[in-house]
Amino acid sequence: MSNPSSQLILLLPERRRFSGQPISRTMASSLARADRLEQAQPGEREQLLRYFELLPRGWPMAAITRDADVGDAGQYTWLRADPVFVRPDMHGVRLMAWGNLGLSADEAEQLLGQLRPLFGDVGFSISAGAAHRWYVRLPRDARLPSFAAPTDALGEDILVHLPEGQEGARWRMLLNEAQIVLHNHIRNAERAAAGLFPVNSIWFWGGGVLPDSVKCRSACVVSEEAELLALARLAGVSLQRQETGSTLIDLRRERNWASLESQHLLPAFASLRHRHASLLLDFADGSILRAEHRQRWRLWRRPVDGLQP
Repeated sequence: MSNPSSQLILLLPERRRFSGQPISRTMASSLARADRLEQAQPGEREQLLRYFELLPRGWPMAAITRDADVGDAGQYTWLRADPVFVRPDMHGVRLMAWGNLGLSADEAEQLLGQLRPLFGDVGFSISAGAAHRWYVRLPRDARLPSFAAPTDALGEDILVHLPEGQEGARWRMLLNEAQIVLHNHIRNAERAAAGLFPVNSIWFWGGGVLPDSVKCRSACVVSEEAELLALARLAGVSLQRQETGSTLIDLRRERNWASLESQHLLPAFASLRHRHASLLLDFADGSILRAEHRQRWRLWRRPVDGLQP
């Protein structure tokens, strides 16, 4: 028998990521029988905030991951300054790669070595918590503009996502100067010669102080993403699947529907017979479906033709 308090939550990418990919007959029927919940706010941040409560409210991901990486986040304001690859084209300068540059710790330290004087001149400290997670440390009372998450800007013109106004001006200038330093770094010439992405820019995001408390709707979180794992650690939940209690599984980086079906969705629907009382399919575009075992009798509902409304 399923536990009434046991819910399985699958975090999924936007439905458009699977555009044109076929859905099996079995899955099309299961999706048709599920309840479509009220449209939620789109975006990965909003998606996670449906299951995590931070106090004070905000999204200080830099402090959260810094605490997991190094453990010294408590007394400062932190800002991520992650290494990225940008590429100019006829429409602007596009953010092409973040978090998948294959940087070694040694390479990160060499690149940061030439950025430190630049940041030091304006009174900030820059360091790495991991090879691809860089941090700017600021006074605890520092005021920061709003920065876009890199996942929201990938593939787009970076100018559209840079902070605006007087508060954003100093960060735009600092970014420009950092790009010059990185462009001239010998390590980037070596990476380009080896067929690797050069680290020719940084991405500011996630600014703030460590939350006073973090709560999670699930007893267990399964993910490979450092940001979500750090958030789950602060919430004090298990990072491994449990036999009892609710579970949240992060599948937002999946792009192959057939693989998603066979490895995750079909087993998830099958678990409604014996393990979970309900299943939530939460897409990053705000579409949410809730499935329960009793819905199997909704035989009059026609299988869906696709994921779009």
